[in-house]
Amino acid sequence: MPDHADRPPAAPQVLVGAATGVGSHPGTDSREAATVVVGEVALPYLPELPARGIGADMIGRSTGLLVDVGVDASTTGYRIGARGGALARTITDLLHRDEDAFEEAYETAGLRDSGRWVKVQSAGPLTLAASLELANGHRVPRDRGALRYIAESLAEGVVGHARDVARRCGAGVVVQLDEPMLDTVLTGRIPALTRFDPIRPLPGPDAVALLDVVLDAVRAAGFVSLLHVCGPIDWTVIGAARVDAVSVDVSLLSAQDYDGIGAWVESGRPLGLGLVPALPGPRELILETVIEPATRLFDAVGLSRAALGSGTFVSPACGFAGAPPAYVLPALAMCTRAADAISSDPAAL
Repeated sequence: MPDHADRPPAAPQVLVGAATGVGSHPGTDSREAATVVVGEVALPYLPELPARGIGADMIGRSTGLLVDVGVDASTTGYRIGARGGALARTITDLLHRDEDAFEEAYETAGLRDSGRWVKVQSAGPLTLAASLELANGHRVPRDRGALRYIAESLAEGVVGHARDVARRCGAGVVVQLDEPMLDTVLTGRIPALTRFDPIRPLPGPDAVALLDVVLDAVRAAGFVSLLHVCGPIDWTVIGAARVDAVSVDVSLLSAQDYDGIGAWVESGRPLGLGLVPALPGPRELILETVIEPATRLFDAVGLSRAALGSGTFVSPACGFAGAPPAYVLPALAMCTRAADAISSDPAAL
């Protein structure tokens, strides 16, 4: 595993013991979502509102960050197209509205220039490329040159976005890259245009190199990077990438992940624990029930309670896009309670 001693020294302090969210919210009111986020978690994040339609989902929003790459809608999602089109303008307008709402909520709460940090999210380069079509209808990863170009374009755009939010809020920024399709890309299961022309698997070292294109740009700009993976995890790839922290859905982990988790925690990089359900269940949220999977996981891996308290942060298991609007506030409040309990007295858990 590479030496990560050169990561920004703020990374552990910013994330460890904090509560945050994954990104997506239900509804269409960006001001309401921003107000809830700023009021409930130590690491506020710029909410995503996919219910507003095309251009507001994770992939559409992320295409708006690409530099010198146009985008159009296709029958299956998004396709590289002419720059400056109507869809691109819609995506940019939605993002700016969200930034305005977040800035207003942050300032109203008296947090501008307070020394606190905020979080922004984007699809990572692998998931974005796997979800984006070339002009000929093939997915971007079929063309390795195009794949690299998308990673470089995203790196420039993500940094620009983070700088804008940092300026607006007078805050440091954590940049979260969502990679739900990491395993799909690594195993060659990206949907192909025809079954006679499959997209070959991306070797692990190539995946690391593409992730690092964005991660290195984030680091060079003085921001902290976070990789969110809500699916099968290749810990060899994640461990080798130059990322400051990783966040996972604890309910999806199995014994196959234990070695990777142990190595990750021992590397000194924060581990985000997705503990609070993204959707309401039949029973109300109870602190002890929410925390129990974290203690069980660390016991199974053979990690100490001290490591749990000094190396983790808490989030929902996934985004809230499918949740009832009334569920978001209590779920985020429970993230804060769980983070406080884990960091303040882990030995008592």
